[in-house]
Amino acid sequence: MGSCNIFEVSTQLLFSQLLLGLINGAFYAMLSLGLAVIFGMLNVINFTHGAQYMMGAFAAWLMLTELDIPFWAALILSPIVIGLFGILIERLLLKRIYHLDHLYGFLLTFGLALIIEGLFQWRWGSSGAPYPSPIPGGYNLGFMFLPTYRGFVVVAALVICLVTWYAIERTKLGSYLRAATANPTLVRSFGINVPRMITLTYGFGVALAALAGVMAAPIYNVSPQMGSSLIIVVFAVVVIGGMGSIMGAIVTGFGLGVIEGLTKVFFPEASNTVIFIIMAIVLLVRPAGLFGRTA
Repeated sequence: MGSCNIFEVSTQLLFSQLLLGLINGAFYAMLSLGLAVIFGMLNVINFTHGAQYMMGAFAAWLMLTELDIPFWAALILSPIVIGLFGILIERLLLKRIYHLDHLYGFLLTFGLALIIEGLFQWRWGSSGAPYPSPIPGGYNLGFMFLPTYRGFVVVAALVICLVTWYAIERTKLGSYLRAATANPTLVRSFGINVPRMITLTYGFGVALAALAGVMAAPIYNVSPQMGSSLIIVVFAVVVIGGMGSIMGAIVTGFGLGVIEGLTKVFFPEASNTVIFIIMAIVLLVRPAGLFGRTA
């Protein structure tokens, strides 16, 4: 398989890193979308998001190993189970701190993330477990090899993100949600149960994180730390896109994944820090983020 060179870099390496960047970007986009939905509707900085992503992957792995439930069923069941767990957290804990400063929500969810991760590490150890790919094989495109499942992940993540954006920005339910965050008293006067809407929104945001976790299980090892290593980057993505901006989360998620992949090719030393460098520049130029609404 012949490969030409671009800037002394083989096209095979370039495209494989681009694919890796797109896959990472798919997970950045899905996770930051969940965070943006929760922050936009509840005004809570949900640091438990990484742990909920990890729980989604673990739920799928346990369903397969303990109950023989295949990947495609787990793709539906796992987000429902973890979403219900999220609803429980919102009802028991988060609803008590809505009237307090953002810092309390951050500290509460950060503490919860540490507890969940600690419990999973205590029960299953920290080494991680593999999850078999549900779509084996791939395609030889001439300039690179494309594993079928990885291609599916990129397309599925894009579809999920765009459907979520459409539901929130273009439907009647979405307009109720946006109105409920801006003026809950007015929305209540129309007979809409605002607390229930807020609870379901949090459950949906958590289910999105769990869905990303299930999709990540066959690509990365399923381990208790898989969420904590990702959540810092995802928060940077949310800040760059603009806190609470749905489209910002999607565009910057995929975009920064690709930028990170390209950095690995041309300047590997900076690949771990490039997203944080971009975040610092964006905060200097546009403190509200690229897509954020300035106060």
